[in-house]
Amino acid sequence: MLLEGKIAIVTGAASARGIGRATAKAFAEQGAHVAILDLDLEAARQAATELGEGHLGLAANVADEAQVRDAVAQVLARYGRIDVLVNNAGITQPVKTLEITGKDYDRILDVNLRGTLLMSQAVIPTMREQKSGSIICMSSVSAQRGGGIFGGPHYSAAKAGVLGLCKAMAREFGADNIRVNAITPGLIQTDITGGLMHDERRHAIIEGIPLGRLGEARDVAHAALFLASDLSSYLTGVTLDVNGGMLIH
Repeated sequence: MLLEGKIAIVTGAASARGIGRATAKAFAEQGAHVAILDLDLEAARQAATELGEGHLGLAANVADEAQVRDAVAQVLARYGRIDVLVNNAGITQPVKTLEITGKDYDRILDVNLRGTLLMSQAVIPTMREQKSGSIICMSSVSAQRGGGIFGGPHYSAAKAGVLGLCKAMAREFGADNIRVNAITPGLIQTDITGGLMHDERRHAIIEGIPLGRLGEARDVAHAALFLASDLSSYLTGVTLDVNGGMLIH
């Protein structure tokens, strides 16, 4: 068991076909107690129940500092420690540069980037006291290649910001034995992408992927499991590409 007895928080993990849910499941299968944070309390509780006994479902908007701190306090009250944080919660919007409004910008940056900061700020003091912890930040291939397939430029900017924040936190908290790493998924089949992919477009995209298929949520979940576990104990500040070779650099 790679995470036996560990306490993990996974944000944005209530969606049945999402990366967060697959990550929570992979962690639970490897012995972790998982706290699922999501906007929808009932969905979060249901997801936690489906993982089995010993898991927790909580409601929190990761862009709201008070809600974040309250959720983390509930995790600590239940389990007494936090070993892993997966900053998975995110939203996207398929618009072009000149179509982005101030409201759009704030919404995308708040959830994807500010949420990563607020969640990390909330768990780091506990991890410092423990002298151990792993924070995993979910970025995107769109941050590296200058735009994605479904996300606008503000999404790319937010996810690029996640990479910069991740590296800076890794440098700052390494002395506390807190590891901070990022994952950059390529095109993954989730509820978000599923309804947007036409067969013709899907085939065109797959032709540009050396491994010849779209990614699955469990592909990203297994990368997160590696970064959460002691198998990656000497890795911090890294960006782990999970894109089937869509971007090789």
